[in-house]
Order: sequence, then structure tokens, then C-alpha cells
Amino acid sequence: MTKQELRQTIRRQKQMSSGDDASETLRQLRQHPRLTNADTLLLYSALQDEVPTQSLLDELVAQGKTVLLPRVVSDTDMELRQYTGLQDLQVGAFGILEPTGKLFTDYEKIDVAVVPGMAFDKEGHRLGRGKGYYDRFLRLLPKTYKIGICFSWQLVDNVPTDEHDILMDQIMTVNIQ
Repeated sequence: MTKQELRQTIRRQKQMSSGDDASETLRQLRQHPRLTNADTLLLYSALQDEVPTQSLLDELVAQGKTVLLPRVVSDTDMELRQYTGLQDLQVGAFGILEPTGKLFTDYEKIDVAVVPGMAFDKEGHRLGRGKGYYDRFLRLLPKTYKIGICFSWQLVDNVPTDEHDILMDQIMTVNIQ
């Protein structure tokens, strides 16, 4: 199966899914030792077909952690901005709520990156939306622990890969951790 065919399959499955396993996946993520011990975390502002992260973002900020969100800045690149609360979000590229907070460039300080995707496999391969934003950006974070997070229906047997694809260190969903 090609990447494009897998994206089409996932889109069909999304229409049949209720996303009910999100709360259990988030509970597991909240308890993850890498997350609880991290000072600086990269997360995301969720689209409708991604595990919702808003409550987690706010909890982490309340705990005094530095929370970073990506912002698309060109056809190929994104940057990181600090998230301190809902006031830091505005609708940006592709209708995604993007941060307007302080620019963050000290990538060595990022302990954990929680990454969305259209599909993942148990070996840590990730299928994105096809633009390559995360793969290009995650190359800048070679020492950061990368957790792919998804609904159970987004976990597949095999994600087709290319040499530029960045492997996740761990995949979390209601079925695996």
C-alpha cells in the first residue's frame, strides 16, 4: 500500500470512528514518566481527526512546564512558539489553531515531543499528511524523545516509509504504550 492509499484508508476509517479512546490514551500519556519528568515539551493543537490535547496543554502549563506548539511559517517550514494559555492561539495555516506566543529556538532543551499523525505502526513509523513539516522539523531534535499519539484505528500493521521519515521512539494509543 502506498502512503496516499493509506491516507485514503485512514480517512474512511475516521468517518466511522467516534474517537472514544482519546481519554484513555491521554490518561496513559499524562502518567508517562518521560512526560512527568520533562521540563520542556513539544505538543500540538489538535485537528478534529487527532487526539485532542487542549486539556493536557493547559495542565502542563499549570504544572509550570514549558509547552511549545508548532506554527507553519512557509510551504516547507514550521517554528515553535511557547503556549501559556488559550490567549496564545489563533487560527493559522490549514485552519489549525496556532500559537502566537514567544518564539522558541533552544531545541536542545526539548525533552519530549508528542507528535500527531494520520497513521502509525508499532515499529514507530509515522504517516503524516504529506507535506513533510514534522519530518523536516524533527530532524532538528535528534536527542528529543518522540511519542506518536493516535486513536486505535490509526494504528496499522505497516506504514510505508521513505529515507527522510523520522521514526518515533514510542507510539501511544489505547491499545499499546
